[in-house]
Amino acid sequence: MTISPCRSHTFVDYKYLNQLLLEVKENCRRHNHSKIVSIPLEVDLVDPLLVLDKFKHKNAINFYFENRSNGEAIAAIDTVDKLEIFGKDRFTKSEEFIKNSLNNIITISEESQTFLSPRFFCTFSFFDQHEKADYPFPSATVFLPAWQIGLKNNCCTLVMNTIINSSVNITKILDNLQHHLEIIKSLKNYSLNINKFPLNFYKKITKNGDKFKTSVASVLEIIQSNHLSKIVLADTLDVNANHDFNLLQSLNNLRQLHPNCYIFSTSNGKGQNFIGASPERLISVHKQQLITDALAGSAPRGKTPIEDTANANNLVNSTKEKHEHKLVLDFITQHLSQLGLFPQVLAPRLRQLSNIQHLWTPISAVVPTNIHPLQIVAQLHPTPAVAGAARDIACAEIRRYESFERGLYAAPLGWVDGEGNCEFIVGIRSALIDGNYARLYAGAGIVAGSDPEKEFAEVQLKLQALLKALV
Repeated sequence: MTISPCRSHTFVDYKYLNQLLLEVKENCRRHNHSKIVSIPLEVDLVDPLLVLDKFKHKNAINFYFENRSNGEAIAAIDTVDKLEIFGKDRFTKSEEFIKNSLNNIITISEESQTFLSPRFFCTFSFFDQHEKADYPFPSATVFLPAWQIGLKNNCCTLVMNTIINSSVNITKILDNLQHHLEIIKSLKNYSLNINKFPLNFYKKITKNGDKFKTSVASVLEIIQSNHLSKIVLADTLDVNANHDFNLLQSLNNLRQLHPNCYIFSTSNGKGQNFIGASPERLISVHKQQLITDALAGSAPRGKTPIEDTANANNLVNSTKEKHEHKLVLDFITQHLSQLGLFPQVLAPRLRQLSNIQHLWTPISAVVPTNIHPLQIVAQLHPTPAVAGAARDIACAEIRRYESFERGLYAAPLGWVDGEGNCEFIVGIRSALIDGNYARLYAGAGIVAGSDPEKEFAEVQLKLQALLKALV
């Protein structure tokens, strides 16, 4: 349901808002139910990351998502409705939860602009169940935030979602809105600078490299026996710092150092955060147009333009890297086709990041209105880019060879709205932050012809890029 007042978003007509909310409250009293009211407002141009820092508190779930190359950033803080579950049907239950919540939302909006609509923020773990009971995130979390601030095309929008029932105090709600608008106003001329700390900031760094190289050698034997054509093995780096990690500054560093990656952060409301800079989009849907990425096959960037070009040429012409890439490409097109979509493979290209480059093939498709984005996420996750082929065998071997819980590493993270628009990335190049402790994750695809030393070097390259940003 949408209420459409004829007024500008550039100021807040509190008298008019008060009247609308009183009408909703009276309707709730008459029918003995509650509603979620979504109030979108255009606000001064601010950095959503700064707003996240000012609005968040330790015991609230939040989510941050930035694609600097597209000029987009969004922060979601606290919850008015949420689902936390485990199990194989987590995608289906998440879809049902979103649909039920949407039926209960009244949006006060002048027009149906995508960025003004309420979004549901989702995190799914790599596996549908955790083997380690102490892992701090559920295998699925979906929430509608109390506050959502988005930046797109140099416009900033605040969305307040609030529960209205027969006993709610409308004056308090409007006072709360006014308070948050004043915070945003105070931030409009403030910007963050990159922050570098001395190397002695870290008290202890624990590497697990020998085990990783041994595991690579073992899975190469399985690949040679033709049970697998590819498996992705991850490694971790455990860091203990002299003081708690600064989430705001670490995320700012990540976006400065990796401007062409997706910068993300999600908290569980219990003090732990999962953050990273991912180069890999799982799916993006805008007005029924889907884009997804086959991203696999890697080489380091060169220290000079000549070396960089040579590395790129070696990557493009490598039989081993092209084979690894094709496994991902074929998997995605087949699984989209199984959903009844007609994937179009775009021209292959290089995805060049600050420290590494990948073979990259974008894939597009039109999504029918009867297919929910989470059905596509469920069909694609995990791709051979983060698991392997055949998928089920690879996942079983990952459990066998990785002694840590993957959790949100290499898993779908993103948002979906009521119009079927969405953006999901793959949570790679990431870290779990807990006070002054961080566990960093990175992986490499192992295929026939892989060399344990080279795969270890690739993983270290990815881990060091992340470590450089944490402060």
